[in-house]
Order: sequence, then C-alpha cells, then structure tokens
Amino acid sequence: MTFLEDFEANLHSLPSMLHRCYTTMRNLDSSLQVLVHQNEQRCEQEIVDLKVGHDAGTITADRAIVRFSDDAIDEQKHCIRISDEKVTLATRAYDMVDAQIQQLDHYMKRFEDHRQERTNTMGAGASGANADVSTRSGRGSESSKGGRKKTRLAQQLELPSVSMDLPVDPNEPTYCFCNQVSYGEMVACDNSECKIEWFHFGCVGLKEQPKGKWFCSECTGKQKRRKYK
Repeated sequence: MTFLEDFEANLHSLPSMLHRCYTTMRNLDSSLQVLVHQNEQRCEQEIVDLKVGHDAGTITADRAIVRFSDDAIDEQKHCIRISDEKVTLATRAYDMVDAQIQQLDHYMKRFEDHRQERTNTMGAGASGANADVSTRSGRGSESSKGGRKKTRLAQQLELPSVSMDLPVDPNEPTYCFCNQVSYGEMVACDNSECKIEWFHFGCVGLKEQPKGKWFCSECTGKQKRRKYK
C-alpha cells in the first residue's frame, strides 16, 4: 500500500464520524431551543406572579427571598449542560479534522521526498546517457543538444512544491453565536439593531429560509422583556 492509499484509507471514515457528530449536535440544539423557550415562558410567568403578589402585598420585595422557582433554575442548569456537551462535540469534530490535516502534511512531505528522490535518479540517468552519446560521437553539438534536453527534462520534473501553511486572514469577519466565518446557508435577523445579524442554519435549528420576518433568540428574548416592562 502506497502512502497515498494509506492516507485515503484513514480519510475514508472521517465523513461518517463527522456526520454522526454533527447530527448529535443538531439534535442537542433542537432540544436546547425547546428548553430555552420553555424556561423563558416559565420565568416570565413567575415575574408576572411576583409583580401581582407584590402589588397585593403578599410578597415582600426582598432580594434574599424573591427568586425563581427550583424548576426554572433546574431548567437553566440543564441548558448549560446541553451547551457544554455541544461545545465538547464541536471540539471533538475540530480535533478530528485537525488530525487529518496534520496527517496530510506528513504525507505531503513524504510525497515531496519521494518526488525529489525520483527526480534525482532520473536526472542522473539522463546525465549518464548524454555523456555516453557525447563520447561516442565526439561532436560538441550533440553534447550541447543533450544538455538542452536534460535541462528541459529537469524543468518538467521539478513540480512546484505545495505549501500547507495556508495564511489565515485575521480580518475576515465572523458571524453567528458560534463566532465563525461565513459558510453554507445563513439567515439574517430582521432586527435592525441585532449585534450579530447573520446566523448559520445549523446554529439556529433551521433547514430552509424562514417565511416572513425572522428574529434570533437573543432579539426575541429582548422583545419579550420589553413587553413585560
């Protein structure tokens, strides 16, 4: 097995592993969106109940006593656990891709060494053949022709080396809750004051462009909080 075949064999399982990882992340994100929405509704209702109780004089405005219910707090802790699990999966996916990139760097170096060794061997063979022709013919013109042929052959064999250290543009803008660059399908928040503006479909649980106006969860939460003030 050549080093190229070895690399292809190792690379073959990467798409399926990434697919499983992304599928799990997508399912977690869907569950998280439902749980966040449920928690927002619960907390908003509890705030309303607190205001009603305070106005009725049945609840004292003491911060040491007034707090969200245990159910609301447990939901918030569960949201944090799901978010942490999503971060762990994202890190795992990144590490898998990074490992393949490092392996590709290693195989490219082996390929370059092999190519250089082959070039040197063929160059030495061409040089010996030209010297033999020159000795038998005794004509300098043949030697010079052989020299030109050798030069062209060497130029054909000397392929440009491939640099794997691709520059990363530090000025490339980032978007979405994940703070990553633009890729795939994206959706814009219709709140003109949204600080993020653009979001990846997968990060907000979308599979197609929404019909009508669409607002991100952060802007939706702000609008709801303004409504109850």
